[in-house]
Amino acid sequence: MTSGRGVWITLEGGDGSGKTTQSNLLAEWLEGEGRTVVRTREPGGSEVGQLIRDIVLHHRGDIAPRAEALLYAADRAHHVATVVRPAIERGDIVLQDRYLDSSVAYQGAGRVLDATEVRDLSLWAAEGALPDLTLLLDLDPAAARTRLDADDKPFDRLEAEREEFHGRVRDAYLALALAEPERFLVLDAAERPEAIAERIRARVGALLG
Repeated sequence: MTSGRGVWITLEGGDGSGKTTQSNLLAEWLEGEGRTVVRTREPGGSEVGQLIRDIVLHHRGDIAPRAEALLYAADRAHHVATVVRPAIERGDIVLQDRYLDSSVAYQGAGRVLDATEVRDLSLWAAEGALPDLTLLLDLDPAAARTRLDADDKPFDRLEAEREEFHGRVRDAYLALALAEPERFLVLDAAERPEAIAERIRARVGALLG
């Protein structure tokens, strides 16, 4: 989604893949280049989204898979309308943790729902909006779990899922990247953070012209 002014970049990948680290490094570089950066996330990038985030990630009981997908889509509809589109129209760079590819991977493959239906639901919710660039941090689920264990923080509902779940999520992400190579940049999340950041800066620099 572009208006000829702003740029929209999303970061995707399994839990523990280093999205936050790379988002921090990229934002610091962009701001050093004089760009205005809007950092946001899904779910939780708006006041309404934060309420939905508390449900989908921290609700102690079960949530039916279709209900979970619909909650993410509801967050997405409000978030794109109230945060992403206005920032793009101002000419800002939107740097976003997770978007519809997460729903296809987690609710589609992870929860074994129809991936096409999940994607179509998100596209309908967001009026067809797609990022200019999606950075996919790819990491083996076992390595990701080691990282999460080392953080010594409580797992949310999705982080706590079994390795088989996260394996399906990873496979779905890689399939999405293969289907849309012009939008995705796939990065080996096992590499040094600075080496990953250099690759990201090269691609983003080319995008910004």
